[in-house]
Amino acid sequence: MSKQRILAVDDEEDILELLKYNLSRDGFSVRCATRGEEALRAVREEKPDLVLLDLMLPGTDGLEVCRSLKDNPETRAIPVVMLTAKGEEADIVAGLELGADDYITKPFSPRVLMARIKAVLRRPRDGAADEVTPMTIGRLTIDPRRHEVKVKGKSIDVTHTEFRILHFMARRPGWVFTRYQIVDGSQGGDVAVTDRSVDVHMVNLRKKLGPCSEYIETVRGVGYRFKDV
Repeated sequence: MSKQRILAVDDEEDILELLKYNLSRDGFSVRCATRGEEALRAVREEKPDLVLLDLMLPGTDGLEVCRSLKDNPETRAIPVVMLTAKGEEADIVAGLELGADDYITKPFSPRVLMARIKAVLRRPRDGAADEVTPMTIGRLTIDPRRHEVKVKGKSIDVTHTEFRILHFMARRPGWVFTRYQIVDGSQGGDVAVTDRSVDVHMVNLRKKLGPCSEYIETVRGVGYRFKDV
């Protein structure tokens, strides 16, 4: 079985060495780039399975690289995981809005890094997740056909809007979503979801989910994720 290919993009050589060491040790084939233009060229030459992308790059920065990849139909499906310094919430949100799949803050734990990369690579591509098949996540069951949510086998009363939000996020465990992405992903039905109402819906969902409320995680300064149980 061929190794999965990862393109690591960072302008700091010591970070690249650390990334290459840990990724290679876990069985990945690694190619490195230090500039945004070099990264785009590498993607064209050898389509990687994932791009690990620093935001602060000389020349074309990480956000521009991400935008270029997600605007191109040939590279849109390639997962992008951003590397960023702590506190750069605006850049994190901007990257996620552009289509990045996740982000990792610097300094990072190699173990957390590998777990997050593997979680992204397990995700379905191009909307392949089944939208009608019932899902069971831990003690939680979501049945789109019946529009029903169960906690430990017992049905709970959720609104149509709450169901759409929960189902949208549960189909993508581990993904970090901004409020605007949750709005876009859960549209439909009679009641519109707005970015200002997302927090209210999350509070209500957590109350109703009871022991499963921990499955919805707040990502401070960014939005929410459904826990990768």
